[in-house]
Amino acid sequence: QVQLAESGGGLVQAGGSLRLSCVASGRAFSSYGMGWFRQAPGKQRETVAVIDRSGLGTYYADSVKGRATISRDNAKNTVYLRLVSLEPEDTAVYYCAGKLYGSTQDRSPGEYNYWGQGTQVSVSS
Repeated sequence: QVQLAESGGGLVQAGGSLRLSCVASGRAFSSYGMGWFRQAPGKQRETVAVIDRSGLGTYYADSVKGRATISRDNAKNTVYLRLVSLEPEDTAVYYCAGKLYGSTQDRSPGEYNYWGQGTQVSVSS
């Protein structure tokens, strides 16, 4: 089992950038495929990016492709999401999630078992 805690959210101006971090506690972090997801008010939770256990394989939603970079440091039990050229449409609560033995084929929120509490990202125009 793994517990997840996100940080790095906040208020950002359009065009700006930020980096979200998600620290995992528990054992065998490198056994978990990890993902970043977001949920805006009144909308369903959607996938932002996914990374495999090694960190070599990634997947990005079309809405963030070219603006997002997901990475992980297994030695630090941490997964990151960097977003650049932020748009007001990026405003949402961002969650990290993990799936044991997950891969980049696991792209929907429903496939993930472990979730953090979320961090708010607000982008002003």
